[in-house]
Amino acid sequence: MIELDYAALRTVPVATDPFPHVVVPDFVPPGSLRTVVADLPALGKRGSFPMDALALGPGAQALMEELEGPRLRHAIAERFDMDLSDSPTMVTLRARTNERDGYIHCDSTAKRVTVLLYLNPAAAAWGQHEGCLRLLRGPGDLDDYAVEVPPVNGTLLVFPNGPAAWHGHKRFTGQRYSVQLNYMTTDAKARSELRRHRISAFMKRLTRAA
Repeated sequence: MIELDYAALRTVPVATDPFPHVVVPDFVPPGSLRTVVADLPALGKRGSFPMDALALGPGAQALMEELEGPRLRHAIAERFDMDLSDSPTMVTLRARTNERDGYIHCDSTAKRVTVLLYLNPAAAAWGQHEGCLRLLRGPGDLDDYAVEVPPVNGTLLVFPNGPAAWHGHKRFTGQRYSVQLNYMTTDAKARSELRRHRISAFMKRLTRAA
């Protein structure tokens, strides 16, 4: 069991600029966050890794199971007035970013809702805006943003996917742990996305072993 701040998730206002979203600082309380971070794997490669490709300690495993559970699903469905009861989930972990990350994009149309959970301690780089996710008003300018989310201290960001849900961040090279949970449109699309991540993770392991 791990306790998350569902009360804050249910009461924080749903912002609409530049698109509907909620940000919940300290969604993972500090005590639980320390346990989770200590149980994360040390990944030397960039990219998104599916959970079944990772060796998680008990605290991190408990977090992932809670994220895929009904309590978070129901809370998000209520906040955005959506029916997520039949939406399969996909959960991946990122540990590092480099100059190839952060480009402006909208998420795949296979993803109905994107949930990002940031597991990093406060650091000087975040104060310089490097690696801080920006919710953008359009695809053309990283500085035309309404909200910037530092990837720290168990902060939760949730937004429904859509053609105007542009986001990106200034380049950051180094450790940047984030969990991405997606509620998918269909099982077939979820399986396709997960298969792609598993192949990528397998190739990274082969490269590391070589």
